[in-house]
Amino acid sequence: MMEEEEFEFTEDFEAILHLTPEGQQAIDQVFPSQDPLDRADFNAVEYINTLFPTEQSLANIDDVVNKIRLKIRRLDDNIRTVVRGQTNVGQDGRQALEEAQVAIQQLFGKIKDIKDKAEKSEQMVKEITRDIKQLDHAKRHLTTSITTLNHLHMLAGGVDSLEAMTRKRQYGEVANLLQGVVNVLEHFQKYMGIPQIRQLSERVKAAQSELGTQILADFEEAFPSQGSKRPGGPSNVLRDACLVANVLDPRIKQEIIKKFIRQHLSEYLVLFQENQDVAWLDKIDRRYAWIKRQLVDYEEKYGRMFPEEWCMTERIAVEFCHITRAELAKVMRTRAKEIEVKLLLFAIQRTTNFEGLLAKRFTGCTLTDVPGQKKTESPLDATNPFLEDEPGEDVGTEKDEDLAKPRKPKAPDNPFHGIVSKCFEPHLYVYIESQDKNLGELIDRFVADFRAQGPPKAGTEEGGAVLPSCADLFVYYKKCMVQCSQLSTGEPMIALTTIFQKFLREYAWKILSGNLPKSNSNSGGLTISSLLKEKEGSEAAKFTGDELCLICSILSTAEYCLATTQQLEEKLKEKVDRVLVERINLTGEMDTFSTVISNSIQLLVQDLDAACDPALTAMSKMPWQSVEHVGDQSPYVTSIIMHIKQNVPIIRDNLASTRKYFTQFCIKFTNSFIPKFINHLFRCKPISMVGAEQLLLDTHSLKTVLLDLPSIGSQVLRKAPASYTKIVVKGMTRAEMILKVVMAPHEPPVVFVDNYIKLLVDGNPETFQKILDMKGLKRSEQSSMLELFRQRLPTPPSGGDGGPSLSFSTPTPEQESSRIRKLEKLIKKRL
Repeated sequence: MMEEEEFEFTEDFEAILHLTPEGQQAIDQVFPSQDPLDRADFNAVEYINTLFPTEQSLANIDDVVNKIRLKIRRLDDNIRTVVRGQTNVGQDGRQALEEAQVAIQQLFGKIKDIKDKAEKSEQMVKEITRDIKQLDHAKRHLTTSITTLNHLHMLAGGVDSLEAMTRKRQYGEVANLLQGVVNVLEHFQKYMGIPQIRQLSERVKAAQSELGTQILADFEEAFPSQGSKRPGGPSNVLRDACLVANVLDPRIKQEIIKKFIRQHLSEYLVLFQENQDVAWLDKIDRRYAWIKRQLVDYEEKYGRMFPEEWCMTERIAVEFCHITRAELAKVMRTRAKEIEVKLLLFAIQRTTNFEGLLAKRFTGCTLTDVPGQKKTESPLDATNPFLEDEPGEDVGTEKDEDLAKPRKPKAPDNPFHGIVSKCFEPHLYVYIESQDKNLGELIDRFVADFRAQGPPKAGTEEGGAVLPSCADLFVYYKKCMVQCSQLSTGEPMIALTTIFQKFLREYAWKILSGNLPKSNSNSGGLTISSLLKEKEGSEAAKFTGDELCLICSILSTAEYCLATTQQLEEKLKEKVDRVLVERINLTGEMDTFSTVISNSIQLLVQDLDAACDPALTAMSKMPWQSVEHVGDQSPYVTSIIMHIKQNVPIIRDNLASTRKYFTQFCIKFTNSFIPKFINHLFRCKPISMVGAEQLLLDTHSLKTVLLDLPSIGSQVLRKAPASYTKIVVKGMTRAEMILKVVMAPHEPPVVFVDNYIKLLVDGNPETFQKILDMKGLKRSEQSSMLELFRQRLPTPPSGGDGGPSLSFSTPTPEQESSRIRKLEKLIKKRL
């Protein structure tokens, strides 16, 4: 009965204690246990089987039962203790809650008392400070009233004194007094509604107006606008009058300055009138010498009369520049036909020198538009003229060799630059036309010198080097660019750029492309007997060593021109005005030099390619069906290798400074030679088994030579570029696969077709037709083979090229495999 009751209790208990996964996970975190009895998925049967795995273990069943009963009793004791401990918890909690409520009520009462006391204290402080605030306001108002009355007294007395001093022309005292009166009057701006204040303000304005009129009259009397005679020395009255003018309306000051400068420069307008001989450009120095004397005379006589902050010396110089620019423009318009390049450059040089002297003497503070200063550039390594810093002084008289030397960083721009020289800009077409003519003569001289000196010789220092005329051209370009930028940074720079573009193209056509050797069309075929009789050092290349050297030299020159033209474009954009930068574009000229480079590389490739043509023709004419045994490499291979060893070292040595273009030459030659070799390979028909083995040996020899092509004949072994190696391996491996397909038996046809598709990965029926022709199959057999090929042809793969397998996918006859093994051994032995 007890067991049945326990069983029923267990079922009820399990039904009641069915916990959710989240609850079970929380219990496991709080009370972690490794005991199987504590697991949520406890299985009694598995647990019993764990305790009694065998029948022999049942002998210990009593001990196990005793241990479990002991564990049950301990659990009962623990549960009983916990239950008894929770008996008084509710009563203790209620007692603690009641105590907390009592404490809160007491705290609330204390806070209310503190708040009441604070309000009483605030009220008491307000009553105490009310009288103090009233006293403070009264004091502030009293102070303001006293200060205003003092100002009013000063203003009234100052206005009376000002009117009296004005009538007596006591400008020294007026200058100080007037400024004080104006400052005091500013305090009464908010009281202008009061009649007495408004009356004083009107009296001050009247006094200022009277002072302005009186001072202008004094200056007009001292410096009459008519006549060129001036008083002997400065006047103290006028000096004090200038101090007063500083306080008056700025228009009074501007009128004084304008009248004085006009009277001071009146003699200049008479001496250098348009009809005078000294007004022409050849005597432009006299203009600048005259103003220098006048500025010295002004400093001696009137330097102390005007305040220093007026900058009268600079203002006189600036006004002289404006007058000179207008007068020179008028004279040059009238006598435009008499302007020559030398005369124009002489006048511009003297003018820019004068503008430089102004920049050293004055700050340019009186100019209304001061040019911004550009950042100075740090000097760079002078690899070409346009990587150097331009000089900041006169460049018209510098020698060409001085232009090639690195210079110090360029000084900040002259604020007076163009203040006079701007007038020469409309006539700079004379300079541009002169440069056009000079550059044309320079190009003609380059052509004549090249014809007289002849092309560079192979094996000399000049071989493959940049032509000297190229550096001379760009040095002259730099000189013109710097000189023109000092004259103008506007439209003349655009015109000069057009001239540069014209003669860059002419240099590319006349000096570079025009002197490239012409490729001869005669190509005599070589027979097997001629190849056998060909001596080791015979010349088969179309171009001589000197012609190859010339092509490399032109290529190097074109590369130098390409890089330097880019630098020229950047420098022109720096010199020209920002709004004109987009019109500077030398991309077309750079493309022209790129075309010269491509043509030069193509000539080198065609020359070596043509030298190999007779040997390839001889290969296709050999009777490959009658070859009886496999020997050393064929004569045509020896001929090709000989031409490669003759040409490539010359080209590599002459292109040592432009290694990337030598790599391009190697890649282009390989891309041209390998397809041509494969096309000639298809012409070798029919081919016997031994003949195919001999061709495979020859193909491997050519592959080895092509892989070593970049460093052939060189003492320094350098690994070929990966891109080049990939092209050679891919192309020559295809040639080897063609020969291996030819060597394979065509019976059974299915195996042959599958091998072809796997080795060549070529779905073109024409290529398959050529393979059948090389094998010498009859037309009837070829028709059935082609039909089978079309049937067995799989769908073209979408991935990349897969490397063709070097062995057949199906077993071949023993004789065929034996021949291939012998051929591989022969190749290894040769290597």
